[in-house]
Amino acid sequence: MIVDLPDTTVSKISRALVSVREEGGAVALGRVLTLVILTREGAVEEVIEAANDASREHPMRVIVLMLANGDDPDSRLDAQIRVGGDAGASEVVTLRVTGEAGNSNLESLVTGLLLPDAPVVVWWPNKTPENISKTSIGRIAQRRITDAATKSDPSAFVASLGAQYAPGDTDLAWTRLTRWREQLAAILDQPPYESVTAVRVRGAADSPSTALLAAWLRLALDVPVDWAYLDPEEWPHGIKSVTLVRAGGEVHLERPSPGVAILTQPGQPTHDLAFPRRTLRECLAEELRRLDPDVLYGRVITEGWELLGPPATKETQHA
Repeated sequence: MIVDLPDTTVSKISRALVSVREEGGAVALGRVLTLVILTREGAVEEVIEAANDASREHPMRVIVLMLANGDDPDSRLDAQIRVGGDAGASEVVTLRVTGEAGNSNLESLVTGLLLPDAPVVVWWPNKTPENISKTSIGRIAQRRITDAATKSDPSAFVASLGAQYAPGDTDLAWTRLTRWREQLAAILDQPPYESVTAVRVRGAADSPSTALLAAWLRLALDVPVDWAYLDPEEWPHGIKSVTLVRAGGEVHLERPSPGVAILTQPGQPTHDLAFPRRTLRECLAEELRRLDPDVLYGRVITEGWELLGPPATKETQHA
């Protein structure tokens, strides 16, 4: 069910939510959180689809706040409510703000729509303000999610995360590393238990996850990490490879093509692994599983990043 509310107010939207639930038989019970999404025009359906898919694991209320493009002189708030089959296991409220309404305190547009006594998570899927924890929306949230991969300069954005970090912040570039981190941890948990003396990490120029993986390995293993971005002709997207240097030989985990990884270890057969890139829905659902601060992420983008050093250049890279 979809209900349009043109030129409305927050109080009218709140009353309409109650009415829609009563008419459709939907209930707010069981909603575990409120997800507030601040996005731009043109990207609304993609983020709603990801939120709807994630809601099947985390029933929630989704509030999508969209500041209209252009300099519209009219100050108005247009809303739409989606429930039932149009909203997964959530209820979705989209707010389109124009004119002076978009220049006021954005917190006031959502506070009247938040679920009572439920955690608040805020997600900026594209354009992101500086110091998200200090924005009016960020201050009311337990968790704050950004996505470096959507930025015009992902590597620069990742480099700035540590300086602006506050407990509760996270970035989907970190979430996309889960499969890599699990596989590398599993390797080190198996014989021959030799110490790692050095690490090499390679990834695409558009992959902020490459830098975060290198920072995590530098922090976790306390060894030198040689990392670099590859030219798009050599590798177009995502992380390409990780090499762990040990006395008995090198352990190499590499993607020959997207979706597949090959694990090579001294004295063992080569293993082909399914390694697809994680979807937006998977990453969002994972972040919503925890509402406490991700302490490891905080250490990686602060301590690990400080220890890491700059990426290797073409002249200093080695396979």
